Amino acid sequence: MKKMVSMSFKFCKNTLLRGLFPVFMMGSLSVIPSQTEGVIEEISLNNQEVISKIEVQGNQRIDAETILLYLKLKEGDVATQEKLNESFKALFGTNFFSDVTFDQQGRTLIVHVQENPIINRVAFEGNQKISSETLDKEIGLSPRTIYTRNKVQAAQQKLLQIYRQSGRFAARVEPKIIKLPENRIDLVFEIEEGPVTQVEKINFVGNRNFSDGTLEAAIQTKESRWYRFFTSDDNYDPDRLNYDQEKLRQFYLNHGYADFKIVSAVAELSPDQKDFFITFTLEEGEKYKFGKVEIESKIPSISLEKLQEAVAFEEDDWYSAKLVDTTVEKMMEVAGEQGYAFVEPKAKAKKNKENQTVDLTFVLEEGPKIYIQRIDIVGNTRTLDSVVRRELTISEGDAFNVVRVRKSLQKIKDLNYFKKVDLTRHPGDAPDKVVLKLEVEEQSTGELMLSGGYGQNIGPLGEISVRERNLLGTGQSVGAKTRIAKRQTLIDFDYEQPYFLGRHLMFGMNAFMKKEDLKSQSSFEERTNGLGTWIGYELAEYWTQILGYGLRFDHIGGLSSYASKFVRQQKVNTIISSVYQTIMYDRRDSKIDPRSGYTTSLTNEFAGVGGDVKYSKNEIGGTYYYPLGEDVTLSTRGRYGQIFGLGRTLRIADRYNLGGDSLRGFDYAGVSPRDRTGIQDALGGMKFYAMSLESTFPIGLPNEFGIRGSTFIDAGSVWDSQYKSDPIVFDDDAIRVSAGVGLAWRSPMGPLRVNFAWPLKKRTLDKTRMFLFGFSTQF
Repeated sequence: MKKMVSMSFKFCKNTLLRGLFPVFMMGSLSVIPSQTEGVIEEISLNNQEVISKIEVQGNQRIDAETILLYLKLKEGDVATQEKLNESFKALFGTNFFSDVTFDQQGRTLIVHVQENPIINRVAFEGNQKISSETLDKEIGLSPRTIYTRNKVQAAQQKLLQIYRQSGRFAARVEPKIIKLPENRIDLVFEIEEGPVTQVEKINFVGNRNFSDGTLEAAIQTKESRWYRFFTSDDNYDPDRLNYDQEKLRQFYLNHGYADFKIVSAVAELSPDQKDFFITFTLEEGEKYKFGKVEIESKIPSISLEKLQEAVAFEEDDWYSAKLVDTTVEKMMEVAGEQGYAFVEPKAKAKKNKENQTVDLTFVLEEGPKIYIQRIDIVGNTRTLDSVVRRELTISEGDAFNVVRVRKSLQKIKDLNYFKKVDLTRHPGDAPDKVVLKLEVEEQSTGELMLSGGYGQNIGPLGEISVRERNLLGTGQSVGAKTRIAKRQTLIDFDYEQPYFLGRHLMFGMNAFMKKEDLKSQSSFEERTNGLGTWIGYELAEYWTQILGYGLRFDHIGGLSSYASKFVRQQKVNTIISSVYQTIMYDRRDSKIDPRSGYTTSLTNEFAGVGGDVKYSKNEIGGTYYYPLGEDVTLSTRGRYGQIFGLGRTLRIADRYNLGGDSLRGFDYAGVSPRDRTGIQDALGGMKFYAMSLESTFPIGLPNEFGIRGSTFIDAGSVWDSQYKSDPIVFDDDAIRVSAGVGLAWRSPMGPLRVNFAWPLKKRTLDKTRMFLFGFSTQF
């Protein structure tokens, strides 16, 4: 008697697919039983027989031998309910099959399988805001892989996540399958992107001491406004909401509120799914001051006096977590400078609620020795890995040193190649090993600059320059500039290699052509062609020296009939061949946007290495930056220079003049010794000094506007023209002073700066100037 028992699981994939896609059209995932949750229907096994043969049917790509390996029974076993159910789960766990059934015919067990199809192509339709290439990289599906329902669910979830992160919470995704011969399919995701879901309103509840506007300025998310078309900060992002909570904590802790808490942060979506309403509920608590400060150093050889100098606050100052962190960082630097790389100071705080003070104890002890196992650099899609690594002051195998790590990060930031530079620590293969992950985000390094201005004598001027600061990701810089003014034409080309011959050597060269009508200043026209080259290197930490050579060919012509007699005495054609050196000391906190620190430089130039002109020129200068609070920076600058002719009278073109950017409020060469007669030609001086005091600050507009204001006072003078004994020459060292205001705007198209200056102290023959503006854009 032939016995036939058919056993099939209750949830076949073919059945599931028919109900799956209407759910997908809603852009969400329903809970559907997993393919591996099916069970074998109960069968009667009272007359169980030993299986003598197992056959596989329905397989096309997968060998029968492979399928038999996954079965939990073999020939000679009894086909029990438990073994059949385990075999069914094992086969479905491979993701190779969409349907599995078992038939027992006598002592033969037949395994019927239906293979999952192969994905022939993955396509996207309806996506306009996010490219298909970007979506394809994220979903993890590719041609010639096996199709499963779980993969489709995961891909659809990922697509929805991508659109939500871009602020499109109304996005819908519908996967469609197009069947092809040979059990293949095309998988098409039909996408309705929907509008950007913006933040309509941000509410703060419980803020007694700070306005809603002040708190909104402290976080990254912003309310939707018409002028925020160039930023995505008004798009809702749940990850950004978590970041905003941390920003609020930092804000309150930095302003003395040591008990601050965020009770809740809720984002509610409007019924039409177009806007979000965010509400932060806060508990500000009381405002605290710093109390007693103690330092417990378990390393006697570290100078206690140096550690005390590292404390960035005083008793009775308002408490600030930022100042505590600054103190810890400075103490780490003190320990690192004295040879202790593994010291990590810890700040122990004790709050006194009765008098609202925070007592702090800084404990220094040598921590476990940790070494750098590996440094991983990610995100540099354009910049070569070697360009980033050569800025690091740490190497794999070195002892982990926080001070050197911070210096490395600052050097990479100073490259100005990246929008974001972050470093995280991860455990290595051993307890004393650490893996450093350096994550960067590329930004535009090409610049197209358009600038213009107006002077009382020079008239309107315009300048166009193109520069690429990271050529092909190698770190090399190349640029070209053309300036056209009413009385000036300039063409300039330059090239710079910061790591010449693979060493810590800077190399650069330039070539230029310049034609300038100086009749309004000195009654002649000057045409100059020249080229130069230089090499630079680090003498020591913070010290840099540059050695260079320049060659110029000058021609003076177009003399005005009213030209000064001193101008008419100038040689028509000259060759200037000179060598120079510059030594710099730089302790600024940032080369891109300095807020503290200082820099000084000394330059010496000698002309006379061949050529027609011989002179010695020497200049010294420096700038000091001092932060006044969080957003205000005070800077002071000073320069002094002198030039001496060697055996002959100096040319007018080689002497100093002040004006324009060097002394705002005065025209180019507006401050200079002059011929009192005729058109009062500028004769230039052999000595000069210039000073400036400037403060930059926010002007009350939203931070995302990127507009800062400035006030400044400039002062300086030029004197000693070599003709001062002649009564027709005006030549004195009287100081000139100007004051003004300025605006700097980091616009979406590039930085724009406008300065307005008024002379406060001038001499009768000085030439004043109204304003200058500059504009640039990046690509």
